[in-house]
Amino acid sequence: MTLLERGGRRATRPRRARFVRVLLLAAALVLAFLLGIAVSRTLDERPAPGPAVTEVRTLTPLAQQPPTRTVTVTVTETAP
Repeated sequence: MTLLERGGRRATRPRRARFVRVLLLAAALVLAFLLGIAVSRTLDERPAPGPAVTEVRTLTPLAQQPPTRTVTVTVTETAP
């Protein structure tokens, strides 16, 4: 095997690798395109939101018991 024969083999590998790389890139682009179509269809087919409903209620307070005892606190000194 001479130097020229080895060079010929090396030239075919990058071409094949380049072809595979281009093929994978094309497949990825097609997949991204199809995914975009699927997402747009999903967004178009979602149900329409219903009308806004506002409910107003008035809460009445519960009856309270009078306190059983009252505590008075006297402060003679303030904190610094």
